[in-house]
Amino acid sequence: DLFYPVAEGSSAAVPGGFGTGKTVLLQQIAKWCDADVIVYVGCGERGNEMADVLDELSSLRDPRTGGALLDRTVLIANTSNMPVLAREASIYTGATVAEFYRDMGYRSVVIADSTSRWAEALREVASRTGELPAEEGYPAGLASALAAFYERAARVRTLAGADASVTILGAIS
Repeated sequence: DLFYPVAEGSSAAVPGGFGTGKTVLLQQIAKWCDADVIVYVGCGERGNEMADVLDELSSLRDPRTGGALLDRTVLIANTSNMPVLAREASIYTGATVAEFYRDMGYRSVVIADSTSRWAEALREVASRTGELPAEEGYPAGLASALAAFYERAARVRTLAGADASVTILGAIS
């Protein structure tokens, strides 16, 4: 049977303070989940953390194929020193890539680390474009943007008749 930390085709957030192990937990889920395609989004993470993810995924053996786990992983790395618009786009890019594989009949999982840093990027963009701020300077549409992202998780039957899904897991500080 499949191992999913949440029901296949649904979404969940891993909440916690900074330094409490959310990234480690999400990396372990990425390593051991039974999805056909893993889309790991490092949004605003430190460069050395993303290098560690890349190194670990390339050295781990995939129990399904015997090859590197990286062979079934798409890694989207937008580190903290990259432009704010790249951080904003990374979460959307990850969901779109997962939906592409879902539409091809695969079970995909999006690991979004961290949606909090994505929200910070949205706040920076909103302040630069003159959007009126809401609570703590975040854009008024932040709750809608977060909901729209997590709602992209779904289990579907493709036009070709395959059962496929997008499962989304995100870290929230």
